[in-house]
Amino acid sequence: MAHKKGVGSTRNGRDSKSKRLGVKKYGSQF
Repeated sequence: MAHKKGVGSTRNGRDSKSKRLGVKKYGSQF
């Protein structure tokens, strides 16, 4: 849940690069 929220926040108002980086980071944690 926390991960999903974080991704949404980044996607809410950030560049595609930031979103991609966040996703990659989350993937690593997964």
